[in-house]
Amino acid sequence: MRDRLDNLRTDAAEGFRAMFALEDFLRGGPVPNDLLHLVKLRVSQINGCAFCVDMHVKEAERGGESSERLHSVATWREATVFTEPERAAFELAESATRIADAPHGVPDDVWQRAQEHFGEQELSSLVLAIAAINAWNRISVANRTTPGAFAR
Repeated sequence: MRDRLDNLRTDAAEGFRAMFALEDFLRGGPVPNDLLHLVKLRVSQINGCAFCVDMHVKEAERGGESSERLHSVATWREATVFTEPERAAFELAESATRIADAPHGVPDDVWQRAQEHFGEQELSSLVLAIAAINAWNRISVANRTTPGAFAR
Protein backbone atom coordinates (compact mmCIF):
# COMPACT_ATOMS: atom_id res chain seq x y z
CA MET A 1 0.00 0.00 0.00
CA ARG A 2 1.24 3.50 -0.74
CA ASP A 3 -0.08 6.98 -0.08
CA ARG A 4 -2.26 8.32 -2.87
CA LEU A 5 -0.85 11.83 -2.55
CA ASP A 6 2.92 11.88 -2.19
CA ASN A 7 3.06 15.53 -1.17
CA LEU A 8 -0.16 15.96 0.80
CA ARG A 9 1.56 17.70 3.73
CA THR A 10 3.40 20.16 1.50
CA ASP A 11 0.66 20.72 -1.07
CA ALA A 12 -1.77 21.61 1.72
CA ALA A 13 0.84 22.99 4.13
CA GLU A 14 -1.28 25.86 5.45
CA GLY A 15 -4.16 23.53 6.23
CA PHE A 16 -1.84 21.09 7.99
CA ARG A 17 -0.38 23.95 10.05
CA ALA A 18 -3.90 24.79 11.19
CA MET A 19 -4.62 21.15 12.07
CA PHE A 20 -1.34 20.88 14.00
CA ALA A 21 -2.11 24.14 15.81
CA LEU A 22 -5.37 22.57 16.99
CA GLU A 23 -3.42 19.53 18.20
CA ASP A 24 -1.01 21.81 20.09
CA PHE A 25 -3.98 23.54 21.72
CA LEU A 26 -5.47 20.19 22.76
CA ARG A 27 -2.16 18.92 24.18
CA GLY A 28 -1.98 21.99 26.41
CA GLY A 29 -5.66 21.91 27.33
CA PRO A 30 -7.58 20.65 30.34
CA VAL A 31 -8.06 17.05 29.17
CA PRO A 32 -5.15 14.78 30.17
CA ASN A 33 -3.09 13.64 27.21
CA ASP A 34 -3.43 9.99 28.19
CA LEU A 35 -7.20 10.28 27.86
CA LEU A 36 -6.87 12.13 24.56
CA HIS A 37 -4.75 9.27 23.17
CA LEU A 38 -7.32 6.70 24.24
CA VAL A 39 -10.22 8.67 22.75
CA LYS A 40 -8.32 9.21 19.49
CA LEU A 41 -7.47 5.52 19.38
CA ARG A 42 -11.13 4.54 19.82
CA VAL A 43 -12.35 6.94 17.14
CA SER A 44 -9.63 5.73 14.76
CA GLN A 45 -10.69 2.12 15.35
CA ILE A 46 -14.29 3.01 14.52
CA ASN A 47 -13.23 4.83 11.35
CA GLY A 48 -10.88 2.06 10.24
CA CYS A 49 -7.86 4.36 10.08
CA ALA A 50 -4.86 2.03 10.36
CA PHE A 51 -2.34 4.89 10.28
CA CYS A 52 -4.03 6.72 13.18
CA VAL A 53 -4.54 3.53 15.20
CA ASP A 54 -0.83 2.81 14.89
CA MET A 55 0.10 6.39 15.75
CA HIS A 56 -2.11 6.67 18.83
CA VAL A 57 -1.02 3.30 20.18
CA LYS A 58 2.61 4.44 19.87
CA GLU A 59 1.89 7.82 21.46
CA ALA A 60 -0.04 6.21 24.31
CA GLU A 61 2.77 3.72 24.91
CA ARG A 62 5.29 6.57 25.03
CA GLY A 63 3.02 8.22 27.61
CA GLY A 64 3.16 5.10 29.77
CA GLU A 65 -0.17 3.50 28.86
CA SER A 66 -0.34 -0.24 29.54
CA SER A 67 -0.76 -2.78 26.77
CA GLU A 68 -3.73 -4.27 28.63
CA ARG A 69 -5.62 -0.99 28.46
CA LEU A 70 -4.61 -0.35 24.84
CA HIS A 71 -5.81 -3.82 23.83
CA SER A 72 -9.08 -3.19 25.70
CA VAL A 73 -10.05 0.10 24.05
CA ALA A 74 -12.10 -1.64 21.36
CA THR A 75 -14.04 -3.50 24.06
CA TRP A 76 -14.20 -0.72 26.65
CA ARG A 77 -17.79 -1.52 27.63
CA GLU A 78 -16.81 -4.99 28.84
CA ALA A 79 -13.29 -4.17 30.02
CA THR A 80 -12.73 -3.52 33.72
CA VAL A 81 -9.60 -1.42 33.30
CA PHE A 82 -11.22 1.96 32.55
CA THR A 83 -12.50 4.62 34.94
CA GLU A 84 -15.99 6.08 34.76
CA PRO A 85 -14.68 9.35 33.26
CA GLU A 86 -12.83 7.36 30.57
CA ARG A 87 -16.00 5.39 29.83
CA ALA A 88 -17.99 8.63 29.53
CA ALA A 89 -15.36 10.01 27.14
CA PHE A 90 -15.44 6.84 25.01
CA GLU A 91 -19.23 6.94 24.86
CA LEU A 92 -19.21 10.60 23.82
CA ALA A 93 -16.50 9.94 21.24
CA GLU A 94 -18.37 7.00 19.74
CA SER A 95 -21.64 8.87 19.64
CA ALA A 96 -20.12 11.99 18.06
CA THR A 97 -18.22 9.85 15.55
CA ARG A 98 -21.31 7.87 14.57
CA ILE A 99 -23.39 11.03 14.48
CA ALA A 100 -25.54 9.83 11.59
CA ASP A 101 -26.67 6.77 13.56
CA ALA A 102 -28.79 8.78 16.04
CA PRO A 103 -31.84 10.78 14.97
CA HIS A 104 -30.60 13.94 16.69
CA GLY A 105 -26.84 13.44 16.94
CA VAL A 106 -25.33 12.85 20.38
CA PRO A 107 -28.16 11.65 22.68
CA ASP A 108 -28.91 13.66 25.81
CA ASP A 109 -28.12 10.77 28.14
CA VAL A 110 -24.65 10.39 26.62
CA TRP A 111 -24.01 14.10 27.03
CA GLN A 112 -25.30 14.07 30.60
CA ARG A 113 -22.97 11.20 31.54
CA ALA A 114 -20.05 13.17 30.10
CA GLN A 115 -21.14 16.24 32.09
CA GLU A 116 -21.03 14.19 35.29
CA HIS A 117 -17.28 13.77 34.82
CA PHE A 118 -16.11 16.79 32.86
CA GLY A 119 -16.54 20.52 33.25
CA GLU A 120 -17.35 22.97 30.44
CA GLN A 121 -13.71 23.53 29.43
CA GLU A 122 -12.94 19.81 29.44
CA LEU A 123 -16.05 19.01 27.41
CA SER A 124 -15.20 21.77 24.95
CA SER A 125 -11.73 20.30 24.49
CA LEU A 126 -13.10 16.76 24.20
CA VAL A 127 -15.54 17.84 21.48
CA LEU A 128 -12.71 19.55 19.59
CA ALA A 129 -10.47 16.50 20.01
CA ILE A 130 -13.19 14.19 18.69
CA ALA A 131 -13.79 16.48 15.71
CA ALA A 132 -10.06 16.73 15.03
CA ILE A 133 -9.40 12.99 15.08
CA ASN A 134 -12.39 12.40 12.82
CA ALA A 135 -10.89 14.91 10.38
CA TRP A 136 -7.44 13.29 10.62
CA ASN A 137 -9.01 9.86 10.05
CA ARG A 138 -10.78 11.06 6.94
CA ILE A 139 -7.59 12.61 5.58
CA SER A 140 -5.56 9.47 6.23
CA VAL A 141 -8.21 7.02 4.99
CA ALA A 142 -8.85 9.02 1.80
CA ASN A 143 -5.10 9.24 1.18
CA ARG A 144 -4.48 5.62 2.22
CA THR A 145 -1.68 6.89 4.44
CA THR A 146 0.71 4.03 5.12
CA PRO A 147 0.43 2.57 8.64
CA GLY A 148 3.68 2.45 10.55
CA ALA A 149 4.96 5.63 8.91
CA PHE A 150 4.17 7.84 11.89
CA ALA A 151 7.05 10.19 12.59
CA ARG A 152 5.78 13.46 13.99
